[in-house]
Amino acid sequence: MSDQTLEPHRQLTVVPAAKAPRISRVVAASIAVPAIVADAGDQAARRFLELFAATIRNKNTRTAYLHAVGRFFAWCEHHHLGQLADIEPLHVAAYIEALGGNFEKPTVKQHLAAIRMLFDWLVTGQVIATNPAHAVRGPKHVVKTGKTTVLDAEQARKLLDSIDTSTVVGLRDRALISVMTFAFARVGAVVAMRVEDYYPKDKRWWVRLHEKGGKRHEMPAHHALEAYLDSYIEAAGIRDGGKAPLFRSAVRRTATLTQKPMNRIDAWRMIQRRATDLGTRVRIGCHTFRATGITAYLEAGGTLENAQAMAAHESPRTTKLYDRTGDEITLDEVERISI
Repeated sequence: MSDQTLEPHRQLTVVPAAKAPRISRVVAASIAVPAIVADAGDQAARRFLELFAATIRNKNTRTAYLHAVGRFFAWCEHHHLGQLADIEPLHVAAYIEALGGNFEKPTVKQHLAAIRMLFDWLVTGQVIATNPAHAVRGPKHVVKTGKTTVLDAEQARKLLDSIDTSTVVGLRDRALISVMTFAFARVGAVVAMRVEDYYPKDKRWWVRLHEKGGKRHEMPAHHALEAYLDSYIEAAGIRDGGKAPLFRSAVRRTATLTQKPMNRIDAWRMIQRRATDLGTRVRIGCHTFRATGITAYLEAGGTLENAQAMAAHESPRTTKLYDRTGDEITLDEVERISI
């Protein structure tokens, strides 16, 4: 089974959830069951839908895992594996090996994790006897420094100052970028904020973020962030918005905001536009600002433990990936080699 037989754009045969026998149309209306799973019977289709519609609650994880297992089953169809029981560890290993020729190691590991989770779920549901992905090992991947682009303080300030704040959209964009930077927030948590998630407490204003895994994370607002949010909220006239979206989408390229919240793609496109307007050659994304804020904090003498708490990381190892304070030290030490 060669790499050439792996077709990234091949369409997978699916059975709409609404047509799967005796399965709730309400629970799984937006999820399509792969034909190889549907052919295994009603119990198999039900377990598939339960995993993705009820068990995996994070929307981003659900989307990524659905894509991963869908791609795997498309590969199985291409190799004439028509039944779940026909899939063996050798097949999963061959697929993972071929996948490594097209994707980075973290992506391969994520795909394997999705496949392994699905088969575990089918085993516990007595759909199949064993998990063919259980013994398959993914590629080794050890990361000590993250690859996310980090702006220095001057670059970050220049970007914020370059935004035209004569319109409510400009004020919105500056405020959104500032939440990611000063509150170390993920873009998904920022675009999900409601007006009530910016609130007064103990003579200061705080931001409330709903992070991954259902965690609610609260942080006092940096004085600059407070000023930027106040300016945006006043201009948008949403101070009493309560549960209404804080960061709202605009009507195409106008300065008029809608009642609908921005999504992650909206935020990413906005950042690309702002970076282009600035003329920066540095490739940046939404996560750049979270990494920039953490790095700036550590460079100013902040502790790793506090940075971990402020970023709502489970492990200090994750926070350490954003710590670029040792880059210059490493360069200084290298320059000691006097040859």
